Amino acid sequence: MPKIDLVLEPPLLNAAGSLGFAPDLHGVVDIHQLGAFITNPISTAPRQPARGNRWTPFSGGVLLHTGHPNPGLQETIKRYAEQWRRSPIPVLTHLLAENPEQVERALRVLEEIEGVGGVELGLPANIEPEDAGELIKTALGELPIIARVHYNGRKELIAEIDRMGIAAICISPPRGALPGSDGAITSGRLYGPCALPIILGHLRSLDWVQTDLIACGGIFKPEDVEVMLNAGAKAVQLDSVLWRGKWPLEI
Repeated sequence: MPKIDLVLEPPLLNAAGSLGFAPDLHGVVDIHQLGAFITNPISTAPRQPARGNRWTPFSGGVLLHTGHPNPGLQETIKRYAEQWRRSPIPVLTHLLAENPEQVERALRVLEEIEGVGGVELGLPANIEPEDAGELIKTALGELPIIARVHYNGRKELIAEIDRMGIAAICISPPRGALPGSDGAITSGRLYGPCALPIILGHLRSLDWVQTDLIACGGIFKPEDVEVMLNAGAKAVQLDSVLWRGKWPLEI
């Protein structure tokens, strides 16, 4: 049976890519006010930053196209496993789901790392439902699994993930495209207040889902957290608001 006993209390997490690869006990954000810490995205092999424009601001927020740079799974474990072990809150590793074989090998490694309390599986954008199910199936084991989804209204994708019996489904910020200062079009993830109505709308449309839902995107004040929780989210992830400094986490 899949392991689903993931307790998030308080129901707040940092989103992958917002606070680094390990909790900073002396950072501007008091991690004791988070229910868990999520690492930056990690791939099985090292990845370099995306080429070209990676940061495009606009009136509603910012578009990011980073390429998920990271040193790869083994090197990340070597650098940060001790900090994960000493973390006062659970650490959830965000694993980029590239193919079933790599996911299965990575999960068996992470299951042996003290301090890892679960895995957030980053599913590719526009993944087909059957492919998502296959990736998740290979991840099931000793650790609770959160599937992070770029939801675009395809209920069949959520239905496939819902039947897997995992700990939670994270509805992540939407994707879009914008011209940069040179006129070239860049595609990426949208962060900022613009994401709030989109994520809230998705959340309200998924009231039939049995798996716990986590909302991520557009949260900039405590009232936004309350709105998401009241709309059915079991927890909320904070992303670009954390780059501004200390978050007023009293909700």
